[in-house]
Amino acid sequence: MTSLMSRRALFAAGGAALTVALAACTSEDPLAKQANAGDNKNYIAGDGSVSEYGAADRKDPVDFTGTLFDGATVNAADYRGKVAVLNFWYAACAPCRIEAPDLQALYTEFKADGVEFLGVNVRDEKATAEAFERTFELGYPSVVDKDGGVLLAMTKYVPPSSVPTTLVLDKKGRVSARVLGVAEKGTLKALITSALAES
Repeated sequence: MTSLMSRRALFAAGGAALTVALAACTSEDPLAKQANAGDNKNYIAGDGSVSEYGAADRKDPVDFTGTLFDGATVNAADYRGKVAVLNFWYAACAPCRIEAPDLQALYTEFKADGVEFLGVNVRDEKATAEAFERTFELGYPSVVDKDGGVLLAMTKYVPPSSVPTTLVLDKKGRVSARVLGVAEKGTLKALITSALAES
């Protein structure tokens, strides 16, 4: 009897220790947090931070080349002389779905001002990406970036595990602002307006 009680106590203590250990791991691991939440297990969300870079603090113009889903080739030089918005996304990313209508609305609003929007799809096959674009009636194109070429070229600004991320490029092709996580419409509008106002 004493032996059975000792074993039960030992088992209970071991279980408690395991629970504490797992809780400690979970608190440090963002992917584990999302797994425990039961949703969006396949991405690590950005922290929602917004960074705006003054003209004197901006780095060199970005450089990338990509292929659109329609087969056309684009590169960073195509956007020089204009303000451009680059949005890194994929179809199964829940925050990407949240922000898609606002991105489309801002694209429509700023089109007449010459602002260019470009999606960078980091994961999907063509059919999946096009279904997403139809669902949200996106009017701007996206690059196929399953091989990570564009993402790799932008790693100074876009953490590989943080999707969505949105960049605003100034007219010289430099990053003037970055949003990690969902791009709130009002915030992104202000960032675009600020870039447009620069000479």
